[in-house]
Amino acid sequence: MKYRNEPIYTAAIGAGRAMFGALRVRRTVIGAHNLPDVGGAVIAMTHFGYLEFALVEWATWLHNHRRIRFMAKKSVFDKKVVGSLMRNMKHIPVDMKAGASAYASAVTALRAGELIGVFPEAGVSASFTIRDFKTGAVRLAAEAGVPVIPLAVWGGQRLMTKNRKISLRERSGVPIVMVVGEPITVAVADDVVVATARLKAVMEGLLATAQKAYPLTGIGQWWQPRRLGGTAPTPEEAAAADAERELRRAQESHELE
Repeated sequence: MKYRNEPIYTAAIGAGRAMFGALRVRRTVIGAHNLPDVGGAVIAMTHFGYLEFALVEWATWLHNHRRIRFMAKKSVFDKKVVGSLMRNMKHIPVDMKAGASAYASAVTALRAGELIGVFPEAGVSASFTIRDFKTGAVRLAAEAGVPVIPLAVWGGQRLMTKNRKISLRERSGVPIVMVVGEPITVAVADDVVVATARLKAVMEGLLATAQKAYPLTGIGQWWQPRRLGGTAPTPEEAAAADAERELRRAQESHELE
């Protein structure tokens, strides 16, 4: 299958590669052969930082020159310059209050042979552990008749993540390990809750593989989960901070009305 040239997307990939090159990011990809060369697929990724989408696209582009269409919050598309770039790269805006349109667009793209990137956790995990999954990734794959490709990224949180200001020096030379799992088939008749639990279990295994392959121990480091000897918030602490943040945002929004 031949994919047509997309100058803006190609330029964006080039800019990303230049940025990662300038930062001397050290990339290791395990299981890249599981990234499909043709046909649609849902790429389900872990979400510990804000640059995983670029890291995964970088790895995919180097492997087979395919582009991933990511599902992103509508607010990103509302920004004049960034929104124009996102639309040109055929990423899909998601209105958190009415997601049916985004879902339908993603199914159409998958059936047309596109790769759709999703974060099943629907938000960055500040504890750097995998949180509960939404069922969207599994439902998309089942309806479109395509596989789910599970993918864990470890180290990306050291480049950019929430609740942490990271200096340029800290970002330099960061190792990144990505582990791509075997395709998972989901049938329309499958229980989406059960299938989602299976996907989460697989991705937890991939994450453990990535962490084991990571060249640094992370003991005493902010980017390492508490249970592995780091100082990151526990899942409970991170959840409490997220809830407090959402409450504060809701109150601020109410005050502006």
